[in-house]
Amino acid sequence: MLVDFENAGRPVTTVEGGNNSSVKSTGQIGADFRALRRARGWTLSELAEQLNRSVGWLSQVERGVSEPTLDDVRIVAALFSLPVSFFFSHSPDTPESQYVVRADSRRAMGDNSKGLVDSLLSPDLGGAFEILHSVFAVGAKCPQPFVRPTEEAGYVIDGSLTLIIDGREFALNTGDSFRFAGETVSWINQGIKPAVLIWVIAPPVY
Repeated sequence: MLVDFENAGRPVTTVEGGNNSSVKSTGQIGADFRALRRARGWTLSELAEQLNRSVGWLSQVERGVSEPTLDDVRIVAALFSLPVSFFFSHSPDTPESQYVVRADSRRAMGDNSKGLVDSLLSPDLGGAFEILHSVFAVGAKCPQPFVRPTEEAGYVIDGSLTLIIDGREFALNTGDSFRFAGETVSWINQGIKPAVLIWVIAPPVY
């Protein structure tokens, strides 16, 4: 990220005991763990092994019966290239939160090494697709081409972005849109201002 989101959104509350204390939440963290695990195609056993935890414990966390520690959250964040704040800076638990994401309650996602600021527009990670608000800094470049087992589409709200699909360059400007599925993709912002896009990915990759 280009912005420090570490302290954004809802504060992290723990019980006494430091990083090994359980994080108090509304069950959203467990649901996020489950959605991320399924998006990666991992079994409960595979993620539990990464956390050095039992399958039974992880199952209880995903169902909201038990709570992870802050260290558990940090490990999962690192595994999925997410900031730790992603698990805490979401909309308050209100009747509208499963349908609506307010502009000031978006969850930060992504990798600050790319010069890219992503935020989640979808209410959660549990759907068949995810919608991102993506801001590409001037001069930002994808570290290396990627291939994902997804179908993706996007729309340029402002600025310009060069999208490279299977070696072909496409200069996208404000108002342009695109779609690809399974190809080798890269990107670079060669414009004079940040490029702002809406990006849709199915199934979710975070």
